[in-house]
Amino acid sequence: MAKKLYVGSLSYSTTEDGLKDFFAKVGSVVSVAIITDKISGRSKGFGFVEMSTEEEAAKATETLNGAELDGRAISVAEARPMTERPARNGGGFDRRGGGFDRDRGGRGNSRW
Repeated sequence: MAKKLYVGSLSYSTTEDGLKDFFAKVGSVVSVAIITDKISGRSKGFGFVEMSTEEEAAKATETLNGAELDGRAISVAEARPMTERPARNGGGFDRRGGGFDRDRGGRGNSRW
């Protein structure tokens, strides 16, 4: 059964093909995904590698954790399942206003 591994501390220049080749040295790689920012498309510095067996995943963790890839010492660990996260509050837009404040002499939130 395939086993998914978390790979952290990746260089922003690391590609999925490069990561796959790096892990292929210790076993059969089923899939590779480097997580990227939705807006910029830039790597977030971590990803996931799925090895074909649990034994290969254990060997990859043991062998490659702390190894250097593209000038960075990477961390390799068993991937944990995604957990529920609380809903986000919609961003930085504040609907309360803040421009003109009569109680402060019309100067709003400024220090003047």
